[in-house]
This record gives sequence, C-alpha cells and structure tokens, in this order.
Amino acid sequence: MAKGQGINQELSSLLNELWALDENRLKPGKDYTISLQGKAGYVAPGSNSARDRASAPLFSHVNEERLRTIKTYAYFMKLLDNYEMSTGVSETVTTEEVEENNLFLDAVLNTKVMKRAHQYLVTKKQASPNVEQFKKQLYDIWFRLYHRDRSGGEDSCGFEHVFVGETKYGKEIMGLHNWVQFYLQEKLNNVDYKGYKARDNKDTPDEDDHVLNLQFSWKGLVKPVGSSFIGVSPEFELALFTLVFLMSQEKVTSTIVKVDEYLLEIVVYRHGRSIGTSYPKMLSSNNRPL
Repeated sequence: MAKGQGINQELSSLLNELWALDENRLKPGKDYTISLQGKAGYVAPGSNSARDRASAPLFSHVNEERLRTIKTYAYFMKLLDNYEMSTGVSETVTTEEVEENNLFLDAVLNTKVMKRAHQYLVTKKQASPNVEQFKKQLYDIWFRLYHRDRSGGEDSCGFEHVFVGETKYGKEIMGLHNWVQFYLQEKLNNVDYKGYKARDNKDTPDEDDHVLNLQFSWKGLVKPVGSSFIGVSPEFELALFTLVFLMSQEKVTSTIVKVDEYLLEIVVYRHGRSIGTSYPKMLSSNNRPL
C-alpha cells in the first residue's frame, strides 16, 4: 500500500455494489479452472529471459460456451484482432471495426454494472444523463486513437493497451491486463505463463482468486510482472477503470479499494481525454494481513 494512503471508502462501497451486480462474472472451479503452479522468479530489466516455474498453462479449462453466448464477452472477443501489435505502426480503423466498437459499448451499457456506474457518474457531474452522450464519452476514453510512439501515426488507444496488449519497439510488452485475451492467446501458444508473483509467503494466491499478479511471455517477449482480474466480465473492468479515470484529473491515479475479499490498488494513467493504461494490483486477499 502506498505510504500514507488509506482505503477509498466511497469508491470501495460503489465497487462492491458493482461486484454484486456483475451477473456475467464467471465462477472459478465451475466456468473456468486455473493452475497457479510455481512462484515466478526475478527478471532483469530489459531481459526477455525468464525461468519457467509453470510447465502447464494458467487456464486448464474455460467454458467457451459462456464466452460465446454472453453478449458482452462475444462482442469483446470480436475486438481483439482489430489492432497492430507494435507501437509506431499506425492503426487503421475500418467501418466494420467502428461498428464492432459500438456494438460492444451498446451491450456494456445495457448491463446492470454499467447502468449503476453511469448513475453514479451523473450524480458526480462527470457524465451526461443522456446515454448516447455517455456512450460517446466512453468511446473517446477507450477507442479514440492517439500517438503512443511519437515517431509514427496514431498507433494506440486505451482499449488496445489495457485489454489487447501491445509491444514497444518490438522489445517490450505493454498492457495486456485482460484474462479473456490471456486465455485466447495462451490457447494459440502465443502466451506462456511463467508463474504467479507474490510479495511474500503470506500473499500466496488461491486458485479461486479473482485478481492475480503474474509473469508471462507473449510472442517471445517477457512481462516480468503483469496483473489482471480473472473471471470478471468486460463490463465490470470497463466500469471500474472508467470511474477511476473520470473521478480524477491527475496524470496518474493510484487508489486503494476493498472489493469483496480483495484489497487492491487500482492504477490509471491518463492520456489526454483517454486512458493510457489501467490495471489492478493485488495487495492481499481473504483478509490475509498486509
């Protein structure tokens, strides 16, 4: 926990409401199974060599029928192949891709989770009560293209970075904080899970935890420490990160929340009117002491 930083009680209360409303969250042991295996080791800065402490994939099983039949997951998965992996390569957004973005946002806005988040933002004067206006705001936050690498054209957006992942100069993984993308890339043998990350033995994760700090490689590049929600719906993540983004004007916002049994640090980087990156960091769970 950041020194002197306490739990944001108001945001925690709201996020627990959203947690209870997240009817599309998948259940560990039923809808999916993960295998944590070994604790990941140290990776030197700039190195793409990591000792593999996990011989098997992270995901042993995922009920793909649920991913296909729940609208927000189905539309979410259609967006995952819309981006160039490397920064510095301009993105081209087709009419079809714009339509896919809109279908995804329509599905998200129709969920209890996002309806409650919208209601809260309206009371805080951070969003218009008009749903179409709010949708446009979400589009700008998540899908508006911007320059991440100044040498090229518009090469990135919040959605690509956080949910899909990208690489910097082909040498370093950035983003990729979403469990569905992780699972699908793992299935294609593009992702190799190396083990979980824990600060100490008190903090060893459980296989039913909905947040993990982990180490992995993606297409040969190593991410020494990544963090991701596991099993939660796309609308829950979109709502949470949007809330933190809109409730602060800081370039970097770090806030501590208690959601369900998890003590989390939510980190959001601003890139103008859009999200640069956002992710959860597990601090402790199951009321384990810090």
